[in-house]
Amino acid sequence: QVTLVESGGGLVQPGGSLRLSCAASGFTTRSSYMHWYRQAPGKERELVAFIASGDGNTNYADSVKGRFFISRDNAKNTVYLQMNSLKPDDTGVYYCYAAALVHWGQGTQVTVSS
Repeated sequence: QVTLVESGGGLVQPGGSLRLSCAASGFTTRSSYMHWYRQAPGKERELVAFIASGDGNTNYADSVKGRFFISRDNAKNTVYLQMNSLKPDDTGVYYCYAAALVHWGQGTQVTVSS
């Protein structure tokens, strides 16, 4: 059974940092492109970042370049999203997505507010 479990969300002040985790089971994350998406209230879900299978190349949305960093720990079968210099516009539910399995996690809420 394939599962993706996100964690690490919460309330943070502007300028703060959070690290999201996506723990996978039922498959190995290094075998799939792994994505982070987010969805703000009233808006469509948007791609934030992804890490490629194999060589682990990464790609980011322009809005988060230089602030967010995606990584993968093969030993823990977990993908991370380090989020720095957070802004109120970063608020939303963050989802992990395994492209090879077409499988979504349940999401974790991130709220950036003073």
